[in-house]
Order: sequence, then structure tokens, then C-alpha cells
Amino acid sequence: MGTDFSPTAAVAVDWAVELARQQGARVEIIHAVTVPPSVPEYVSPGALAPGPFFDEEVRRAALARLEQEAASLRAKGIEVETWLSLGTPSMLISDRAAETSALAIVIGTRGLTGLRHVLLGSTAERLVQKAPCPVLVVHPEDLGRHRAIHTILVPTDFSEDAERAIHTAQRLLAPAPDARLTLLHAFNLPIEYTAYGPIPTSVHYLQDTGLDAERRLQELTDRLTGEGLAVDWVAREGDPSVVIVEEAERRQVDLIAMGSHGRSGLRHLLLGSTAERVVQHAGCPVMAVRAPTSPRPS
Repeated sequence: MGTDFSPTAAVAVDWAVELARQQGARVEIIHAVTVPPSVPEYVSPGALAPGPFFDEEVRRAALARLEQEAASLRAKGIEVETWLSLGTPSMLISDRAAETSALAIVIGTRGLTGLRHVLLGSTAERLVQKAPCPVLVVHPEDLGRHRAIHTILVPTDFSEDAERAIHTAQRLLAPAPDARLTLLHAFNLPIEYTAYGPIPTSVHYLQDTGLDAERRLQELTDRLTGEGLAVDWVAREGDPSVVIVEEAERRQVDLIAMGSHGRSGLRHLLLGSTAERVVQHAGCPVMAVRAPTSPRPS
């Protein structure tokens, strides 16, 4: 998991520990040191300026803080390692996840900046776009709510990314009698059916879309139930992001797992998309799952 030592990063640590405990994995806490390129004008000329010595001092201070966090977890009997490097956080975390074949990256929605619109231009957004493994995004409001994952809501548009989210949910669900996966398909009318006011065909469109979704959801449910998983499903008309958040709240799920791109195929999935709105408004952590990509050339 990545940390910038902010309160939200502390929440991410709790969830990373719980996830590792449940999956029999270890925790690696990562911090990327970003040294300021220049000294602000108000700093006195005699102050320590950026340079090799300054960079080393910053690195040592960050390493001490990182080890302090790790020591507090080891004192609780948690297997944890640390990793620190100089560079862009999203790139370093992503590359490290690839090197270690990480099960997942856990990251907070906003760190020391405190921005309310959590993912626009942030480390979390870039990780969800580029990371080689699923990314679990937690909110400040998730503090103290970490727990074994027994219930997962998976929104599906029947795309390959949605299928990957289902597989991820299967791996994450605890082997417990109450473990349950809920499939959700949300649909609404295309703009062509609404821009000119009500038209008769809109009713038939909704009926046909809903019936087709129900059929496909039942087929998925039958397949997953045959694999030994407790599954239910729901198809609802409405704005997908609103429906997803409402169903997650109504069912009090532990986690939402969703594909990152869906049928639109957009690579920058969070800019104004359903995924961004779900992450911003969901009352539980959200795990984004994307298609694997070829490694960058060395």
C-alpha cells in the first residue's frame, strides 16, 4: 500500500492489514519521496537548499517515519515490510506492485492536500488507470470500519472488465457461511430517447433492456452458484453511479468491486465517469479492476 502519512493513509493501512490477514498475504508499505524543485522566495538565503545533501536528509526523515509506522504494526504481530524511493508516487507504486506481483494496491482517496474532489489529478486516479493489479480505494470516512470482507457488490455491464471484477470478488470473499456476492446492472435511456420529451418507444426500450439484463444476470448467477458461491442479483433503471451507491448502502456491503473501463473502452476512466462518482460518494471502499497491460519497455 502507498502512504503519505496522512490521516486517510492511516485508514488505508487498516484496510490493507485486514485484506492481507484475510488473504494470507503480507503488507508492504510504500512511500515515494518527492523533493521540491526549488526553495520558496520567503526562505532565507542561509537555509538548506535543495541539492544532494538536502535530498538525503529528506530521504532519511521519510525512512524514519516509514519504519516507525512499520514498527507499530509489527508490535501487533503483523508481517510488514517497507519500501522507499525517490520519484513520482503513482509510477513508483505501480512499478513496485508489478515487481512483487501484488494482490492489490490500497490507497486513500485524498492525502495531505485534503481536496474534496478526491481523484481528479491525484495519485489514486493515476494508479487506478495504470496499476498492474486491482486498486482498493478507501475514504477518510472508512476509519474504524475495516473488517473481513464477506459481502461484495459488483456492478456489471457484461463487459470483460466487469467479468474481471467478478473474478476479483470471488478471490476476496471470505470463506464464511455469510459470504455473498451481489451482481448489479443499472441502465437508463440514451439521450436520443429523452432529449425530445417522452416518446412511446421509450417504454418498450426500458422493458426490453430490463428483461435482457435480467436474463443475463440470471445466467451469471447460475454459473457462479455452480462454483459454490452465494449470489443474488438486481437490475435497476437509473443513473448507474446513483444506483450503485444506493444499492451498496441498502445492502450494507463491505466492498464495491467494479471494472474500470466497461463498454466505453475509455482509458481515462475516472474523468467524469461512473467509477469516479462511485468512489466519491460510496459509503464503503471501492476496488477498481482493470485489464492487464504489457509491461513498459525498459
